[in-house]
Amino acid sequence: MSDDLSPDELAEFLVHLGRAARGEDAGAALTPAQWTALRFFARANSASRTPSAFASFHATTRGTASQTVKSLETKGYLVRRQSEHDRRSVRFELTEGGRDMLARDPLRHLAQSIARLGPAERRALARALPALAVDVAAARGANAFGTCGDCRHFSARDGGGHCACVAAELTPEEIGQLCASFAAGDDALQLPEDQKDTP
Repeated sequence: MSDDLSPDELAEFLVHLGRAARGEDAGAALTPAQWTALRFFARANSASRTPSAFASFHATTRGTASQTVKSLETKGYLVRRQSEHDRRSVRFELTEGGRDMLARDPLRHLAQSIARLGPAERRALARALPALAVDVAAARGANAFGTCGDCRHFSARDGGGHCACVAAELTPEEIGQLCASFAAGDDALQLPEDQKDTP
């Protein structure tokens, strides 16, 4: 296949991969939205594990997101916890059953295919896909999601980091988690030198 695919062809490939990966959902115990929610709550930092943050991430309404979250709670895959900082708000965490279900995630086959790519190809994906996510979110007037370590509010500290947005110290585990307060850095949409078009 040609290395010189048009943006339209690349977009169609991304859509095709998404559909192919979700094709296994048909025989699964969860709906596509429930799988997405389970993945989100597994990867989000504690402050972002809310129905409203999931609604933003999934580009859906808060009502629809709340129904999805409630269905996972009813199935025993999520548990509701009161926020330590604001007793009026709640956070959701995966239960042991939720983690067991996530081990059967239909996306695992796509993840295995990505694992078989060469290191340079994986690095290119790791750079390009988040940049696309930021650009698509901006085009629809929404906030992008990313990890604390890639956020402009983040500064590294010994054994962890600091988030200037919420004025909080971050553990090493939190640095790699999804955040609803993510703000892309100035270089978020710049391709690496070896990916830029050459005359």
